[in-house]
Amino acid sequence: MTSGTFHSRVEINENHRQQDGFTHAGVMATMADQTAGYAAFTTVAETFQILTIEFKINFLKPASGNDLECFSKVIRRGRQIIIAESEIMDIRDGEQVPVAKAMVTLMAVPKESLKRSV
Repeated sequence: MTSGTFHSRVEINENHRQQDGFTHAGVMATMADQTAGYAAFTTVAETFQILTIEFKINFLKPASGNDLECFSKVIRRGRQIIIAESEIMDIRDGEQVPVAKAMVTLMAVPKESLKRSV
């Protein structure tokens, strides 16, 4: 995997589908956010955590296949703020069909600052 990129894949089962049989939008949104976060992780030192600040997703068409793939890449890396884009592909009969695109804004936060006192 190249720095600033990440790829994920999920097998879709009936628990992932909504009432019309399409993959639920929440599954695709979660996948876009998570994969972008891991793309951002590839650009920071191990002493940092990545937190999502904001994301926007556009659903291009319903996903009806048995697998989804997400390809994310960092498109802007600042000192703390990282912007990534994610593209969700529905796998239908071995073909990749674009079904969603997301822009994700993330923040690199030192792990030490996230420790909670007990």
